[in-house]
Amino acid sequence: MLKVGVLGAGHLGKIHLRLLQQSDKYNLIGFFDPSKENAASVAEEFGYTAFDSVEALIDAVEVVDIVTPTLSHFDCAKSAIEKGRHIFIEKPITKTVLEAEALKTLASQFHVLGQVGHVERFNPAFTAVKDQIENPMFIECHRLAEFNPRGTDVPVVLDLMIHDIDIILSVVKSTVKSVHASGVAVISETPDIANARIEFENGCVANLTASRISMKNMRKSRFFQKDAYISVNFLSKESEVVRMKDVPANPDEFAMILQNAEGVKKQIYFENPEVENNNAILDELESFAGSIKSNTSPVVSLRQGTEALKVAQMIIDCF
Repeated sequence: MLKVGVLGAGHLGKIHLRLLQQSDKYNLIGFFDPSKENAASVAEEFGYTAFDSVEALIDAVEVVDIVTPTLSHFDCAKSAIEKGRHIFIEKPITKTVLEAEALKTLASQFHVLGQVGHVERFNPAFTAVKDQIENPMFIECHRLAEFNPRGTDVPVVLDLMIHDIDIILSVVKSTVKSVHASGVAVISETPDIANARIEFENGCVANLTASRISMKNMRKSRFFQKDAYISVNFLSKESEVVRMKDVPANPDEFAMILQNAEGVKKQIYFENPEVENNNAILDELESFAGSIKSNTSPVVSLRQGTEALKVAQMIIDCF
């Protein structure tokens, strides 16, 4: 079991603490939170060991789980890496691309692994179909959330849209060619609703909408590729694959058949892959433990976290 400590015991930090305590891959040593009042409350309620400083916690563990506000990610991660500790860091990796690049260099220099908490990569609705997403040419993503003061310290692009940016970059095997976007600040000092269009060198186009002032929650992505349409509902954890194949010699009488202007006929097949229920946060944390044990690249590496942040910054620069 890897000795792990958590930096930050806010809403998400408490979830990480509970899951790490349950995991048979980790030995939870304790946590640090800058609010002495909150630290005392969490320690008393759950029995976790509260440390007096970031440095003391880092010294006591092998893996540091950073669940602090984005603004402090870099300083926390730098301190951990320089002590030779592996880091799990919540998304976005850092506040700026320069900070993210510096962390990548440091991790390489000190021979430690880092994983970024892009939890949707472990969403069972996505993992059920990700191997079927091949060379998508049009992608549409909607990530809408009801207003919550948590997360408003950063633009909605870094708070919500970055989940979809990371998912898109994981399935489109091409470099970004151009980005066009607009955003509006409604309640916060930074944009609360944004729309972005990302064009890739291979011709793929991704259209993303994110809002944190919606009346209802929605987290849905749709991938269109040659002879297939794949839908992923990250919220309800459901997937659908619609495929078009050549019509068989003797089609079923109930078969759905389309014919284009050239007279080519295709039969439509609907598939709802089995989606296994899971705890995506626990899965990402335990996946990182596996990477450390086998010394292999994490599912969401520091490099990938940096690439997602770069595209997010390109979008923000359009506002």
